[in-house]
Amino acid sequence: MREHTPEHEEHRTGPGGRVVVIGGGIAGLAAAHRLLAGGREVTVLEASDRVGGKLLPGRIAGVRVDLGAESMLARRPEAVALAREVGLAGRLQPPATASASIWTRGALRPMPKGHVMGVPGTAAALSGLLTPEGLARIERDADLPRTEVGDDVAVGEFVAARVGREVVDRLVEPLLGGVYAGDAYRLSLRSAVPQLYQAARTHDSLTEAVREIQAGTAARPQSGPVFMGIEGGIGQLPLAVAASVRARGGEIATGAPVTELRREGPTGWRVVAGDRVLRADAVVVAVPAPAAAALLRAEAPAAAAELDTVEYASMALITLAYRRADTAALPDGSGFLVPPVDGRTIKASTFASRKWGWIADEDPDVTVLRTSVGRHGETEILTRDDAELVEVSRRDLAEATGLAATPLETRVTRWTGGLPQYPVGHHARVARVRARVAELPGLAVCGAPYDGVGIPACIASAYAAVDQLAGDLGGVQQLTADPVQSLHGGAGE
Repeated sequence: MREHTPEHEEHRTGPGGRVVVIGGGIAGLAAAHRLLAGGREVTVLEASDRVGGKLLPGRIAGVRVDLGAESMLARRPEAVALAREVGLAGRLQPPATASASIWTRGALRPMPKGHVMGVPGTAAALSGLLTPEGLARIERDADLPRTEVGDDVAVGEFVAARVGREVVDRLVEPLLGGVYAGDAYRLSLRSAVPQLYQAARTHDSLTEAVREIQAGTAARPQSGPVFMGIEGGIGQLPLAVAASVRARGGEIATGAPVTELRREGPTGWRVVAGDRVLRADAVVVAVPAPAAAALLRAEAPAAAAELDTVEYASMALITLAYRRADTAALPDGSGFLVPPVDGRTIKASTFASRKWGWIADEDPDVTVLRTSVGRHGETEILTRDDAELVEVSRRDLAEATGLAATPLETRVTRWTGGLPQYPVGHHARVARVRARVAELPGLAVCGAPYDGVGIPACIASAYAAVDQLAGDLGGVQQLTADPVQSLHGGAGE
């Protein structure tokens, strides 16, 4: 334990200056890692008893699993690069299978190809998923007058206007729901699907815009997997980053909730956590919006007021372990998504032992599955006890796949207020928060409330915050111009 001065005050030391990072999730840890590389003295203060936030390793039936986020986008460099930097290069693994299904209209149907976040380039791309009426509605897009998107528009509203509600309800909604646990008719097109937002500003036809995006992607083929996991679970990433931070001389204190953040002098900061009073040259606030608002209220009331408006969705992950012999009849693929319009309880299921080879290898006689429940605005389901959540998951799994066996073991992990929502105008709100924060020297914010809920987005946000402290606004400006929405790999399925 660090020795305190008699007044319990810890002063700035070191040639590079001291930075306090508030929050020990992946964003805070990534910020600390980058700060140490720049020669700063770093203390990370985490309110809970562990680091990692929504990246949580665990075990079930003796097998290592993730009890939070399970994958990260590999087409963005931030997360994979950080994993390599902290010694996990040899443990990076792509999914063993990428095929998935949609459980809709009473059947498991293959996940369509040829779409951009659920929006097809042609009606034929969704054949087998939509009704004939839904397919015919897509064809009308080419003949409709232009739909103006303005500064922002809801994903569902815009896509439904162009190609019909069935596309939104059967495909866009479950895909977005897996990322945000949100409502496609409220989520921002500009923030959640920036590719489509930019295309919508320059094209009359949405399907034509999608075909152009697809053509551009085909002309610049990328090698390697789209997503990546880590042997032992994505939850190993924050543990490895934390170990690297400590090895470089950084301090990480858990069970250390910050209760006060105040300016001290023209450039200094005073941070109070329990009986500790830390003096710092700079502070990175890397906590969820409600906690950030509470910390910033005294010195940046306008930013705090904006953060007070951020809504969150709560969800739960149900992890089930079965005897391998009892799951032989499971359908192929990595799992399935469930459109809310179908009225089911679960919103997704991952066949984890199929998706991740390292899980199957740990115990060939055990099959691990995950389901998720809870969407923005849904509160009743999360008031049920763990046994009820397991039961409704088993019931839906049985109806979808025929799996009726009794699990060897189950785990329920609740993520209350786990996923920030990005409604229409989210980008403008973030810009206002950053403008107010930028007025205070030595202060920066980062994490999921701002630039994306996926792991690469959180890391990019952290790096931009660190660069901002050094006077380099390039990272923040780049995030504004090119959001790092990962579209997968958050805490949802």
